[in-house]
Amino acid sequence: MMDVKLAIPALEGRHIRLEPLARRHVDGLATAAAADRSLYQWSPIPQGKAEAEKYVDTALAWQDVGTAVPFATIRLRDAAVIGSTRFFNLEHWAWPEAHPSYARNSPDACEIGYTWLARDAIRTPANTEAKLLMLTYAFESWQVLRVCFHTDARNTRSQAALERIGARFEGVLRAHRMAADFIPRDSCRYSIVAAEWEDVKKRLLQLRDRP
Repeated sequence: MMDVKLAIPALEGRHIRLEPLARRHVDGLATAAAADRSLYQWSPIPQGKAEAEKYVDTALAWQDVGTAVPFATIRLRDAAVIGSTRFFNLEHWAWPEAHPSYARNSPDACEIGYTWLARDAIRTPANTEAKLLMLTYAFESWQVLRVCFHTDARNTRSQAALERIGARFEGVLRAHRMAADFIPRDSCRYSIVAAEWEDVKKRLLQLRDRP
């Protein structure tokens, strides 16, 4: 059986560090989200300190019951909090006792989401490197079989970004989740499976390192 709460170290790249989310990040998250509310048309982003506190508390409650692993996104050059992201919908499959995977403690599949960045971090390597760090951990440390992503069907920018890194479009889930504007949204579902990871990793490295 797996441990309920998965302990993951900070994940550090060339441009950002993904720190396990904690209450100390509340002020930074509130500041990061404050610059331009119009950026977050499709994503529920905390506005102000009270909402940021609730946002962090909810994410940590999910972590405590083993359904999520949230991060604060930290820019290395100035140590500023520039956003957040998380693993969630962690799946642990019911392998039979005779199967080699029966005793594994890590998830078999997961989702990456709740990803947002401050205005001054958009169109920088931050998002690409966050995906690289998280997917590397998922496929190489956890050895998951699938990572999936869901984006509001109206969010064409997010869909283009997922397709650019090599995620495969699987279809549209109708009235899938509550949208940021409080309607039942349709979600575009994308995924990357273990057999595709090496090609996706090469693409992410190229995107991160391009001039």
